[in-house]
Amino acid sequence: MVVVKVENLQKNFGKVKALRGISFECFEGEIFGLIGPNGAGKSTCLRILSTILSKSEGEVKIFDYDVSEKMKIKRIISYLPEDAGAYKNLKGIDYLKFFVNFFTDVQDKDKTLEYGIELSSLGERLNDKIETYSKGMVRRLLIARSLMINPKLAILDEPTSGLDVINATQIRDIIKNKAKEGTTFIVSSHNMLEVDYLCDRISLINNGLIVESGDIRGLKEKYRAQNIEEIFVKVVGVKNDF
Repeated sequence: MVVVKVENLQKNFGKVKALRGISFECFEGEIFGLIGPNGAGKSTCLRILSTILSKSEGEVKIFDYDVSEKMKIKRIISYLPEDAGAYKNLKGIDYLKFFVNFFTDVQDKDKTLEYGIELSSLGERLNDKIETYSKGMVRRLLIARSLMINPKLAILDEPTSGLDVINATQIRDIIKNKAKEGTTFIVSSHNMLEVDYLCDRISLINNGLIVESGDIRGLKEKYRAQNIEEIFVKVVGVKNDF
């Protein structure tokens, strides 16, 4: 089943063309990677999918809903931007409770909160204020907030940005397990090892255009490459700062 269908998506910021007609599809239960250098258009695309930005031209559908049907889409997706933060004066548990009350029906609140606590793996530290958390702890809390509501589609921009190996591994495992349960993911990451580990298929974006797409194994064979960064260098022709 096609979960996300993007056709000729364009986004202009005045005279700047951030997206210049990209197209791709994402299927149910897969982890799809949208990767490329800084300024390529990745985050712009994710913000359009999450209904934060409007498109200039093209078609975007999520579970057959046009991206303009914002309220219908917001009920079935979650979005975690790279620069997301949490309310520092709240305790971790109160932060989760706030979002449970915001997104969840009354009968499901206790179950959703329990699941959020489990996903965060923060234990007793949930009773402490978020201002006392490390960056890794905050990111785990944010991942729990994003996934505890069991979205049909989770859009994650740099999900493990700035985390140490242990915290990053835990978050990747959470994403893998949720995908096995049927959640569809679109992930953007500068970490090519992470993309290789997580993603079923990828699209490489550069200067607002998709320059290559496919499953990772097939792309490695096509370009006789050892890793995804090597593929990108061969496709684009110059080494970019991922």
